[in-house]
Amino acid sequence: MPNKKKPSLAQAEIESLEKELNAFREEKEKIRNIIGQIGGTESRRTDQILNIVFILFLIALIGVDIVRHFVGALSWVPQLFSLEIGVMLVSLKIIWMIHKQAKVEHFQFWILNSIEFRLNEISKHVNDIMKDREEDRER
Repeated sequence: MPNKKKPSLAQAEIESLEKELNAFREEKEKIRNIIGQIGGTESRRTDQILNIVFILFLIALIGVDIVRHFVGALSWVPQLFSLEIGVMLVSLKIIWMIHKQAKVEHFQFWILNSIEFRLNEISKHVNDIMKDREEDRER
């Protein structure tokens, strides 16, 4: 009969640590995907493009206003048109920034809530272990 060896304590600890490490890696990947969805690395490129378009549009408005004022061309454009469009664009930019910040704050709340939940689970687990140890000492 083949003699099956019981796994040593070190091997059991290694297997337990490997399972925890795999669980950590899976959770890290989930978090990475969530961050990408709410405005992480994937949206950085979009943000840069929108900022460049926004700045170019404001520069174009200033150029049109200077041409209208000094050259006299585009006299059909009202005097405050550039100012009104500029204020509207800045307002849209502020609204967009508030929206992005709200997404970040929601994510931070979600992370903190998850941490609190995990800490409560760990606390319960530690309390259970302490109770088991006390019961073992009494025996």
